[in-house]
Amino acid sequence: MLTIDLALCPCGCIGKRRRESFVQRTLNGGAGLVRQAIFSDDLSRRPGLLQQRDARVKVLAILAVLVVSAFLHTVPALGVLYLGTVVLAALSAVPLRFFLTRVWLTIPLFTGIVLIPATLSIVTSGDVVLTLWSWDGSPQGFTRQGLLSAALVVCRVACSMSLVLLLTVTTPWPTLLASLRALGVPRIFLLIVGMAYRYLFLLVGAVTEMYEARTARTTGPVKHDRGARRFVAATAGALLGRSMALSEDVHHAMVARGFRGEPVLLTAPRMRATDVAFGATLALSVVLLLVAEHVFVR
Repeated sequence: MLTIDLALCPCGCIGKRRRESFVQRTLNGGAGLVRQAIFSDDLSRRPGLLQQRDARVKVLAILAVLVVSAFLHTVPALGVLYLGTVVLAALSAVPLRFFLTRVWLTIPLFTGIVLIPATLSIVTSGDVVLTLWSWDGSPQGFTRQGLLSAALVVCRVACSMSLVLLLTVTTPWPTLLASLRALGVPRIFLLIVGMAYRYLFLLVGAVTEMYEARTARTTGPVKHDRGARRFVAATAGALLGRSMALSEDVHHAMVARGFRGEPVLLTAPRMRATDVAFGATLALSVVLLLVAEHVFVR
């Protein structure tokens, strides 16, 4: 303990930093997915506004808001709707940083990239606001109409993703499946979704254990060569066999305990007057927003 450790030298680290293999990066991503699911499960148990509402009312109310948002055609109206989702997240004890980053880190990567060509004058004709090049003497670049259309799509996608995120993080997964079944969603669809959700974490855990076992028996530096690729292929085959055997065992165990395909909760949900009032208020608010857009903006 009295010997100075060179690795703790304040002047910097000594030695080369090993690059993680693609297998380890994939497993780290899977571990992050598990942590994210656990964090979302913790959020659904917090004493917030949406957590205290009946799941069936939340599904119907958010579905109504999603339908109404498809009929909003102005950026200010969609901005007001998104602001309402942020207020609901704050009232439901959802961390705003988590809520905002989950939505706005996805929109620029997918929706924004897809919409970039639609903002150019070669796709959407209109008034050029930013000239990039000239063609036959006429300026070409970003048009006002294209940028407006892209902004509408981005705002609509942001509102939709925010509403779905609020529903999933404030409702436990079994309760959400049971509420969807009570609203008439086919049983086979919910059974497949529920089993896929559970098996995802089981498979991630199995792959992690197999990789740790291989790492514990490996001496020397890890090489990114054919051996690593052979390990991935062998692991995929072994994992498929284990998953099929595990699914059979789990199915027999569920049937032996009385499972007949219907999601069952330990406590039966009860719809109260406050739940109905919340759903009616939320639906009425978005309808008034739609009416106000047609009256004041058009």
